[in-house]
Amino acid sequence: MNISHKNLRAFVQVAKSTTFADAAGRLHLTQPALSSAIKKMESELGGKLFSRSTRRVELTPEGQSLLPNAIRLLQDWEDTFNDIQNLFSMEQGKLHIAAMPSFAESKLPNLLKAYNTRHPNIRLRIFDVVMERAVETVLDGGAEVGFTFEPQRKEGIDFLPLFDDAFVVIVNSEHPLANKKNVNWHNCLQHPFVIMNRGSAVRQWTDEHLGQYGEPRIVAETGQLGTLGQLIQQGLGIAVMPSLSVPNMKKLGLVSLTINEDPLIKSVGMIKLAHKELSVAAQSLWDYTKRKYR
Repeated sequence: MNISHKNLRAFVQVAKSTTFADAAGRLHLTQPALSSAIKKMESELGGKLFSRSTRRVELTPEGQSLLPNAIRLLQDWEDTFNDIQNLFSMEQGKLHIAAMPSFAESKLPNLLKAYNTRHPNIRLRIFDVVMERAVETVLDGGAEVGFTFEPQRKEGIDFLPLFDDAFVVIVNSEHPLANKKNVNWHNCLQHPFVIMNRGSAVRQWTDEHLGQYGEPRIVAETGQLGTLGQLIQQGLGIAVMPSLSVPNMKKLGLVSLTINEDPLIKSVGMIKLAHKELSVAAQSLWDYTKRKYR
C-alpha cells in the first residue's frame, strides 16, 4: 500500500470542508489535483471515501471510520518530525556522559555549567565511575562522551588529549612529610601506603613507578580515590593520586606534595566511539571542551 502524507492530508481537509473547491483552496491545490489525490487514495484502499453531489461532499461510512485514525496519523507525523527538528536545533534532548571521579569532581561541573547555559533544554546524565568503567560505558553505548586518562588500549574509541596531569603524593597534615613541598619516590617508600585496588590503571601506574625504587608497604587498598582520602585523613598511610584530586583532598585537610624526580604524568582527555557520529548535543560538548582546553 502506498498512501502518501500528501494524500492523507488531502483526505482530512476534504472531510473537514463542505466542498472540493473549499478544500482545494485551503491546500493551495487545483480541484483536479485534489480530486486526483483522493481517487489515488480510494484506489489504494479499495473503495469510496466520499459521496459526491453537485452541492457538497460527504464521508461514506468507511470514510467516517478512517477520519479519526487519519487525523491521529497526521499528528504523529508532525510530532515525530518536530521532535527531530528540536533535537537538531537542541531545543530538547538528552546527553549521557561518563567521567572518572577525579575529573567529575573537579573539571566537569564547570564544563557542564557552561554547556547548560548554552543548551538549557538538554537533559544531562552523568556516570561518575572509575576510569576503566568510564571507557566500558562509552564502548557499550551507555554514554556518548567520556572523560578519562588516556586508555592503554584504544580499540573502538577515539581519544582527544586535553591536558597532562602530574600525579602528587597526598599525606595527612600531621604526617612527617607534610612540611615538605616536594618529595621523591625514596622518601615515599619510607612510609606506609594506602593504594587503589589491583586492576585499576592508577594502581598499575603507581606500582610501575614505585617498583623501580623499592617495595611499598601497603596498609589498605580501595576502589575509590575519595575513600583513599578518608584513610589518609585517619593516618593509615600516604597515597599517590592524580593532581585532579587535590581540591577534594584539601577539603579533607590533607596536604599534596609534588614528586620532583621521575614524575608520574598522564594525559587526560575525551573519548568517544570510533567511526560513529556523535549526536548534535554530544558534538556541541565535544567541540566546546576542545576549544576550552586546546
